[in-house]
Amino acid sequence: MKPVDQKEEPAVYQRVVLKNASPYNYMKVCLVLEDESTRLTAVELKQFIITGLKSLYGEVGAALPFDLLKYNEDTLTALLRVYSKGLVKLWSSLTLLGSYQNQACAFRVLQVSPFLLALTGDSRELQLD
Repeated sequence: MKPVDQKEEPAVYQRVVLKNASPYNYMKVCLVLEDESTRLTAVELKQFIITGLKSLYGEVGAALPFDLLKYNEDTLTALLRVYSKGLVKLWSSLTLLGSYQNQACAFRVLQVSPFLLALTGDSRELQLD
């Protein structure tokens, strides 16, 4: 027991908010093509994205550093890593890409997160038994 003459000090709480804690952002994207039988290799996909950056932002945009971390040729789904400062440029160039080899196409941005682990699961695809 504490003596009666000692007062307890009130608890001190500090709120900590981290903004842009990660230097990178990760994007899970899917390329939808008019002809579903068309397949791209990882190199062709990266070159296609660079072409989109170049057409929208010029040579400076084409030099935007991003990485193709994972790519599935069957589903045309890719996992991209980009510096946080370049996320808006990459996203906007993907949005405006409308044709690949004279056929209509569109990039669908499935998930974006500053944490790679957040892209490993998707509650929309969760199947409970």
